[in-house]
This record gives sequence, C-alpha cells and structure tokens, in this order.
Amino acid sequence: MTQPPRLHASESMQSITDALQEHGVVIVEDLLDQDLLTRFNAELDSHLSERAQGAERGFVNAVVADFFGEHTEHLAGLAAKSTVFATEVLTHPIYRGVCDAVLLPNCAAYQLNLGQVLNRGPGGTAQYLHRDEAVWVHVPKPRPTLQLASVVALRDFTAENGATRVIPGSHLWDPQRQPTDAEAIPAVMKAGSGIIYLGSTIHAAGANTTADQWRRGLHISYCVGWLRTEENQVLSIPMEQVRALPRESQNLLGFGVHDAVAQRGGYLGTVDLSDPVELIAAGKL
Repeated sequence: MTQPPRLHASESMQSITDALQEHGVVIVEDLLDQDLLTRFNAELDSHLSERAQGAERGFVNAVVADFFGEHTEHLAGLAAKSTVFATEVLTHPIYRGVCDAVLLPNCAAYQLNLGQVLNRGPGGTAQYLHRDEAVWVHVPKPRPTLQLASVVALRDFTAENGATRVIPGSHLWDPQRQPTDAEAIPAVMKAGSGIIYLGSTIHAAGANTTADQWRRGLHISYCVGWLRTEENQVLSIPMEQVRALPRESQNLLGFGVHDAVAQRGGYLGTVDLSDPVELIAAGKL
C-alpha cells in the first residue's frame, strides 16, 4: 500500500501542490496552527453536544442519511456559526494556494462548495469508498478537475476513532476500476493537520470503534465557480453577517460574480446586471 505523502505546512506551496497532483492526496501537518485550532474549536464547542443525531437530523434523502450514519453529529453552514471559519479558515493561504493551482485553470473564480464539521461518535460505521466529485454526475467525462476537498483533524485522528481512509493514486484510475477496503489507508494525524485531496480521489470516513472518543473533523471543499454547490451558502448565512465579512470571504461564499468575459466566456450570478459584492460594498444589498 502506498502511503499518502506528508508535508509540513511550512513547506513551499509548490511542494504541496506537486504532491497533491501526483498522488491525488497530501497530508499537510499543522495546517491549522495551534492558536487558530484552539480558537476555532472554542467557537465550535458552543454548537456541538457530542450527541448522535441519527434520523432527527433531517437529511435531504434517505441515501444521504445512511451515508453519514446514526452516530454522527453534523454542523453545517459554518460561515454563519464561526467567525474564525469565515475569516481565517475559509481564506487560509494553503487552501488559496492549492485552489489557485488546481481549480483556477478551469474557471474564472472558485468558491466554497461546503464547510461542515462531522463529529463522529463511538459506533459510527465506515462510509463506502467514493469520489466527492461524483455529485456532479451530469458533467460529461473526460472533464477538468472540478473540486478540491479536505478533512482537517480538529482532534487527533486515529485508525480506531475513524480517521479518513484514502487511496493514493486513485485519481488516475480507469473509471471502471473498483476499489477495495484493503487499498484504503487511514490518514492518522494529530489535531490541526489536514488531508487535502482531489475530488476524483477515492476515500471515505473510517469506523469509530472506540468506546468514548468523538472524532471531530472539518470537511471543507471548494469547486469551480460555474458549478452549483452542494451547500447553499447564500441561504446559509444571514445578510447582516455577510456584510461584515471581508470581500475575500464574500467571494468565496459565492456572493461574487463568476466573470469569464476576459476568457471569451460569460458572466454568472449578477444582481441587476451588477456584481453583488460591489452592491454589498455600496450598501445596496
């Protein structure tokens, strides 16, 4: 089994991006430094009860409910619940650098696809192996890279508490090749480290076989700006909070225009033929 490459956050963006492109995955150690991790967890503590939500969560359909399982506490719409997320994690230089390299060649601007905390409790079963970009099944193949995803350990990830399992190199597989559980490697890592992977890389959450550990992880993914996102960011955060955010965050949350006119394309997402972010700045939204 090929282990995913591990690089420290202090290494060059080129090294991190090269490893990601070659293996489809890279573990970045200390992606969130200790201060940022502490402040982020402190904000999350007020929203998480470490109580399995099960069916009461109200997932969009039964397949999604089964995918996440009955032993997971789910916190979605993070930009509205955590200022640290909206202003520091979402715009983190490593995410920006990797997205610039991987997604920007395929769009005029990229955006947050989803930002959620998955708190997987004892008894949580393993997810089936999958590719995240399969949600856009209607985009014909071959296709460019549509998505960059990651899972950050907000507490230590171990094989026993359900660390994300990943198959390095699977982004290059023939689409007909089926993965096996034996090929999936748990991304064991300390709190603050993150596993970054392409949307075409096969992975899954592991089973939590511990008696008392809640595996708290941040799932954050970005996609090209011309796709509809999994999480509706515009309806997930009140406008009064949006107005207070930096412009960079507003754009990443999908409030800005995807303007491909300079690339001989068109524009998407205007309000009254204007860029909504400009209208927010002018006090018109």
